[in-house]
Amino acid sequence: MQAFRIWDVNQKTFYLRNNQLVAGYLQGPNSKLEEKLNVVPVEPGALFLGIQGGKLCLACVGSGDETRLQLEAVNITDLSKNKEQDKRFAFIRSDSGLITSFESAACPGWFLCTSLEADRPVSLTNMPKEDMMVTKFYFQPDR
Repeated sequence: MQAFRIWDVNQKTFYLRNNQLVAGYLQGPNSKLEEKLNVVPVEPGALFLGIQGGKLCLACVGSGDETRLQLEAVNITDLSKNKEQDKRFAFIRSDSGLITSFESAACPGWFLCTSLEADRPVSLTNMPKEDMMVTKFYFQPDR
């Protein structure tokens, strides 16, 4: 498991508020609230993503017409690429220069995104080219 810093191209970082992952501008003493993404590679280009030391994992959950991102209390190191039920935790990483995007492996065409507004939940979108959501991130190992 490796820790990464993530922030969107508008400089919003991820943090936890009321058990929900949100993206906003953290400054001064609030900068310590920043959540690092814990990453476990699944296969080339695919990753499990978690926060809080890998104790809460990002999952793509679809029911009916709705697809959403949720945090699930599972240990990231207990997940397996060989288990179909763990596929919802896998994201395909695509890099373009310094910019990274994350597509759900379980819900193809759905991308990790942030809102243009600060302090809004991190979510998923199936319209990555839409101007209303940000799907491009800076993603760097935490030193």
